[in-house]
Amino acid sequence: MDFFPAPLEELTNQFARLPGIGGKTAQRLAFHVLSLSEGEAEAFAQAIVNAKRQVTTCPVCRNFSSGGLCPICENPRRDTKTICVVADPRDVAALERSREYNGLYHVLHGVLSPMNHVGPDDIAIKPLVERVAKGGVDEVIMATNPDTEGEATAMYIARLLRPFDVKISRLAYGIPVGGHLEFADDATLSRALEGRREF
Repeated sequence: MDFFPAPLEELTNQFARLPGIGGKTAQRLAFHVLSLSEGEAEAFAQAIVNAKRQVTTCPVCRNFSSGGLCPICENPRRDTKTICVVADPRDVAALERSREYNGLYHVLHGVLSPMNHVGPDDIAIKPLVERVAKGGVDEVIMATNPDTEGEATAMYIARLLRPFDVKISRLAYGIPVGGHLEFADDATLSRALEGRREF
């Protein structure tokens, strides 16, 4: 039995399709949209349509762009000799929040996953190899997630880049700040010991 009109149910269903949004949150978002003025609701809808139509990928790094180069590739103050390879544009945002990295990026838009039928041709590996082959790159930092697919992707790319004269590094793993050793799993502890540095 439906409690709400069909348009409200449809709006709730559309919100529920978003990743990380459950039924109750979807309903809360739908109710919030109904509380907006007509102008605010139209602006919200238009922002979605505009983003879908106008956001493209940077021809160099494959990060999101609004046509042409992304703001990072356009920035003359960035270190062009270092490329950080990430799986997703969200990873760029996370690294940029740290304010520790000043190089360029390469966004793969996925990771190798044979179980999900994602192979090397399904993600942006070839453009990365072409970038490195042109020269001018001293280091490639592999910053894919430390899970099975992320590790396999990093190892595959590292093997492809070995013929070029570039340093290939991997983000360090270990105990998170504020974490406790007793709760860390064996793999995390092992990586933390391997990645230790002088104090």
